Amino acid sequence: MNAPASTDRKNRWWLVVATGIAVFMAQLDGTIVTVALPTIEDGFGIGTSLTQWVVLGFHLPLIALSLPSGRYLDRVGHRAALVLSVSGFTVASVAVGLAPGIEWLIGARVVQGAFGAMLFALAPVLTTIAVRPEVRGRAMAIVMTLGPLGAVSGPVLGGLVIEYLTWPWIFYVNVPVGMAVIGIGWAQLSAGSPLRAPDRAWYAEALLIGGAAIALMLALTFTAEVGVEWILLALVAVPLAVLWRRRPGSAAVRELLSTPGMTGPHLALLAEIAAVIAVQFLVPFHLHAAGVAPARIGMTMLAFPLAVMVSGLIAGVLADRWNARVISVTGVVVVTVGIALTVPLGSDWRTAELMWRLAIVGVGAGLFAGPNQAMVMALSPRHLLGTAGASTSMARQIGIALGPALATTAWALSGYQQSGMRTALALACALAALSVVALVISRRAAGTDAAAGGGEPGEGVRGPMAEDPA
Repeated sequence: MNAPASTDRKNRWWLVVATGIAVFMAQLDGTIVTVALPTIEDGFGIGTSLTQWVVLGFHLPLIALSLPSGRYLDRVGHRAALVLSVSGFTVASVAVGLAPGIEWLIGARVVQGAFGAMLFALAPVLTTIAVRPEVRGRAMAIVMTLGPLGAVSGPVLGGLVIEYLTWPWIFYVNVPVGMAVIGIGWAQLSAGSPLRAPDRAWYAEALLIGGAAIALMLALTFTAEVGVEWILLALVAVPLAVLWRRRPGSAAVRELLSTPGMTGPHLALLAEIAAVIAVQFLVPFHLHAAGVAPARIGMTMLAFPLAVMVSGLIAGVLADRWNARVISVTGVVVVTVGIALTVPLGSDWRTAELMWRLAIVGVGAGLFAGPNQAMVMALSPRHLLGTAGASTSMARQIGIALGPALATTAWALSGYQQSGMRTALALACALAALSVVALVISRRAAGTDAAAGGGEPGEGVRGPMAEDPA
């Protein structure tokens, strides 16, 4: 069934807010645990090599299950999908807090990541159907701004919770948040199609993508820690990716990426996220080596999310009134300039020298995120909205994992010298520049309305939506 005309539906801003809060919660749990790792390590009497899986156990399912989740979401109702993903994430959060041992804790984190993958894929879909096209940029900006804020707020909020309560409470706080999101979603969404069990092909697809992701991440990790020859481990990902592409489950993704103008925003998203995360990863190490106190390091890093918050909300208004692609390109240009300004990285640079540079990068990231996502959803065929949300989520998660890995590798190859840190920042600048090129080149392939981020999703493209958005 085709969606009704946009003039016949009301904007459901409560649904947008609930979606943004859910994304904030899930992104927060990706980073909030980092400050608790030493406490967890001491409490369970384990080594750091095992403790790191508390983080990896969450992030690997986000990559492995992003695309399978998108294909699944195209076949079920939005209300059912929201209730499943949020309730599953919330229950897994409680299981993490109650963990009697490290094996239980890591297993619960894997379950968290699995439901998180569905939630991240669902968020752009809910935002798209919640509002009329003429305000979609603002709606997407709200959700895409809250996500990064959750990620960068994690260590700060986690430290406060651990100081005044205990580490399990960093996960228990998800319970009231999850219940509120489910309540709003239940009231704002129609029943839609019921849930159905994934088929065997779904699990096979997840194993192939997950195996490729693990091979790539282990290759980058061992290259930085052991030696450059370990980069060959990444070759294991090649046959797994080939096998996935030959499976019927990849057809939806191939159809989506063959849509005119679709590849550029995906590549730009991956490259921009990797570049920004690499900078955020390196700056605290530089400041720590320079003798800056942890509190001042935290204050310095806050320049980025604050800039993202302000510019992200402005970007949504500009995208609705002007052109989403132009705002996206402007954003990645600003990101590139901001990172280029950090490349010299003098050994005497402290808070004052880095804070304004991080703010410039944050302004660019805020201008890019919402409009770029709105553009992708406008370009997407209607029957592939779930796949579009999943593919952008996967690009984002790969970028989040790739940024620190590439930065560490470049830094390690120099013997962890200042010159290696500058090389890593130059690599991040090149990635940001690549995102500019990707968006500019893809412009010719996209239609005028879709490129501007306006109109109904997949306008002019045949195919029913998974659920009537009215």
